[in-house]
Amino acid sequence: MSVKEILSDNEMRRYTRQMLLPSMDIEGQERLKQSRVAIIGAGGLGCSAAQYLGAAGVGQLTIIDFDVVELSNLQRQVLHQQDNIGDNKALSAKAAIISNNPEVNVTAITHRLTTEQLTELCHSHDVIVDCCDNLATRVAINQCCFEHKTPLVSGAAIRMEGMISCFDYRDDSPCYQCLSQFFGEQQLSCMEAGVLSPVVGIVGSIQATEAIKLLTHIGKPLVGHVLLCDMSQMDFRQMKLTKSSTCSLCS
Repeated sequence: MSVKEILSDNEMRRYTRQMLLPSMDIEGQERLKQSRVAIIGAGGLGCSAAQYLGAAGVGQLTIIDFDVVELSNLQRQVLHQQDNIGDNKALSAKAAIISNNPEVNVTAITHRLTTEQLTELCHSHDVIVDCCDNLATRVAINQCCFEHKTPLVSGAAIRMEGMISCFDYRDDSPCYQCLSQFFGEQQLSCMEAGVLSPVVGIVGSIQATEAIKLLTHIGKPLVGHVLLCDMSQMDFRQMKLTKSSTCSLCS
């Protein structure tokens, strides 16, 4: 298949700065266009991740969120506008992404996924980006991705802190449960603890970067590592994450 059959002339112009990267080039951009990414959650993290994945040229985005836009969301959920208050978040995010880049196909799922639907999502997408806000959903996503060996990019943000990691589910790699076992049972939400607006943007942007790295095979994704961010001190550090011998899922 020729280059023009994969990338249109408009796309060649749109993504020219990205294709100037030696590690990306035309071949990497073609891989992005032929890729399918599911973003679970269209809140602060999801808006940032979806915005950049759409702008970068991922061919198929699926956005899942059953919640509606509220006034208090607009401080950090940058794809939603004042006029979207009361609208479903997945539909609002879809409209904003297509407005910026009509070359991208976007599907909005506006209901809570069943186990069977989550399984199909993992089966039909190349990367899952976890931007949800509760531990139970993250555990369910991790289990499904583990069963189907679908790479997962996980991110979290609260107050002025963030955390990002990637999971590829190779035999010697950890899974999200290897990480979550270090958490306490009580997990605060942004509603309870607050969050600084740009923090979710930074973490979501890093999630988008990690997803692109996984899709195009450029750079070194955060597999086997956790990136910890403390924006109050502007401190970024990596923690090595190994497979847990006591993990009930991957061990």
